[in-house]
Amino acid sequence: MNKEHIKGAFEKAKGTVKHGVGGLTGRKKMQAEGKMDKMKGSAHKATGDLKDAAKGAKKDMSKHH
Repeated sequence: MNKEHIKGAFEKAKGTVKHGVGGLTGRKKMQAEGKMDKMKGSAHKATGDLKDAAKGAKKDMSKHH
């Protein structure tokens, strides 16, 4: 797990809360912000996954040389 995964988890959690509270209170703007935060969280997670894959590939290449 790297910083991007942590940021992603935080953004997703924040987004879930905002989306839920916005839905309960009828605040469409807050609901939309929550959706955006969840998407940002997914993007951070994907970036973290790519970084992990790159590190893994780099380790594999160094073993073979």
